[in-house]
Amino acid sequence: MNNKIRIGDLLNSDTIVVHLSATTKEAVLDELIEQLDKAGRLNDKDGMKQAILAREAQGSTGIGEGIAIPHAKTAAVKTPAIAYGFSKEGVEFDSLDQQKAHLFFMIAATEDANQAHLATLALLSQMLMDESFRQELMKAETKERVLEIITNKEKELESEDESVTEDVAADQQHVSAKVVAVTACPTGIAHTYMAADALKKKAAELGISLKVETNGSGGVKNKLTSSDIEEAAAVIVAADRQVEMERFVGKVLIEVPVAEGIRNAEDLLQRAVNQRGSVYRGSATNYQEKIQEGKDAKKSKQPAFYRHLMNGVSNMLPFVVGGGIIIAISFLFGINASDPNDPSFHPLAKVLMDIGGKTAFQLMIPVLAGFIASSIADRPGFAPGMVGGLLATTSGSGFLGGIIAGFLAGYIVLGLKKLFVGLPQSLEGIKPMLLYPLLGTLITGFIMVYIVSDPVAAANTALGNLLKNMGTGNAVILGVILGAMMAFDMGGPVNKAAFTFGIAMIAEGNYAPHAAIMAAGMTPPLGIALATTLFKKKFTAEERHAGKTAYVLGASFITEGAIPFAAADPTRIIPSIMAGSAVAGGLSMLFGCTLPAPHGGLFVLPVVGNWPLYLVSIVAGVIVTALMIKVLKKDMAE
Repeated sequence: MNNKIRIGDLLNSDTIVVHLSATTKEAVLDELIEQLDKAGRLNDKDGMKQAILAREAQGSTGIGEGIAIPHAKTAAVKTPAIAYGFSKEGVEFDSLDQQKAHLFFMIAATEDANQAHLATLALLSQMLMDESFRQELMKAETKERVLEIITNKEKELESEDESVTEDVAADQQHVSAKVVAVTACPTGIAHTYMAADALKKKAAELGISLKVETNGSGGVKNKLTSSDIEEAAAVIVAADRQVEMERFVGKVLIEVPVAEGIRNAEDLLQRAVNQRGSVYRGSATNYQEKIQEGKDAKKSKQPAFYRHLMNGVSNMLPFVVGGGIIIAISFLFGINASDPNDPSFHPLAKVLMDIGGKTAFQLMIPVLAGFIASSIADRPGFAPGMVGGLLATTSGSGFLGGIIAGFLAGYIVLGLKKLFVGLPQSLEGIKPMLLYPLLGTLITGFIMVYIVSDPVAAANTALGNLLKNMGTGNAVILGVILGAMMAFDMGGPVNKAAFTFGIAMIAEGNYAPHAAIMAAGMTPPLGIALATTLFKKKFTAEERHAGKTAYVLGASFITEGAIPFAAADPTRIIPSIMAGSAVAGGLSMLFGCTLPAPHGGLFVLPVVGNWPLYLVSIVAGVIVTALMIKVLKKDMAE
């Protein structure tokens, strides 16, 4: 416990009001906020009140049993703190049990509250579940006595935790049932942990094996695994905000507000043990679930580099898709119709190019870099990443420079976090607001300007020239390789690498590679769909039905539509779709097809250069895929 922040570090005599003068809910909030402000714990008293009221608007923090825990996590807090107040007469606080509240703990968390602070706040929530503890506090007449009661209770819980840890293995042999639960409240500071503690305490009394996942302010803790969920009799979700639900498809689910987890823990556990709840069906069809399962399986194996990169790519895509299609529409007026000096000039084409090319595409690389950096270093990495990405755009280092800028900014801010970990507690609030953005942006900017930009810009120019001057034979080989990559893992790292390359080429004004990539990406679902139609004996009834959906997914350039079929028979399906996609990609490059839109499948056909032969490329790839499946795949026994 030496490294843990104790409640006494957050609650001091200068933030305690032994006898509140307030008689209304708002007056209580004002009095406690005023106490925090006088103690120097706030940056902005009005901002703190707004944050507290915003939390109350989502649901009263009067949890019943005479307790209220108003709380907020906001930049208005200078240093994490707890304010305590007691009202002997009690105050109407919209409590869940409709009774007056007497004990008030106002939790003030900084915007970047660390795990140690959050763990301490969770411990306070656990203390308040003990009736004898509450009674002692109500009798306390001095600030010193309040602190003494809390300190003693904290030590008691520490010793209990140690003994519980030692006895867990033995207890598990005598449990009557297994249940899993998830708790979450809007701010993830108090109610999340109080509900978890109430459920765990009652489960221990009832002899029920319980694992609780908390979705708190510090992120997901004690996350439920697939085996945890599979072994459980039922799932309890006590939450007032969205949690990950699709993992519970097929399980008996009991879903209630987080307050119910605090007040009615025994009833919830009994309902779970007796499976008195409805089976969760989820929001997806069976086919869509299988697609998602395939994605999740791949995601779990992804290295950190890929996860960070894909966080940037996925957040960048709306700019790429929106801007790219708008640019493509402008080309309908003529390739140079946006240029006022060209004979084909059209004012609407210029407006479209300004929106798509000069705005959306200009934001593309900064957004990519910003979200890569925030994936690595969380929110403090976003600003340095954005600035680094914009420097990559203006310097000509382009897409590759943006990727470098994102990783550079993320790891620089991560380093700064470790560097400043020893700063005094009083300076905690200035780290996310001043130190990280200032130093992170400055260091990233200098490295981009003086080290990265020029060499990467030269490499981009060389690659662009290479592709423009590429002979037909080499272009076809490139198309074949890109096509096979698109089908290899259907949305996984190899697929995304090819897709990302295509986007980079669009940004450089070379539209041929992405045409091959999109043709190859449409081919797997379309080829499989055709096979389910022509060669019915090769598929189960369920797969034949899913094949109808695959037609739509393929036409929409959703390669993941092939995942359920590949998962069921990978050794035959994956070679078949790779062959078809390689043919589609190679033919697209051979025919000189171009595509300025980064997404859209067949729906952006009007802007495809040489679209009749582009269709020929896709159809050829689809036929090859279907025929390969006919040859390789065995007939299915219904």
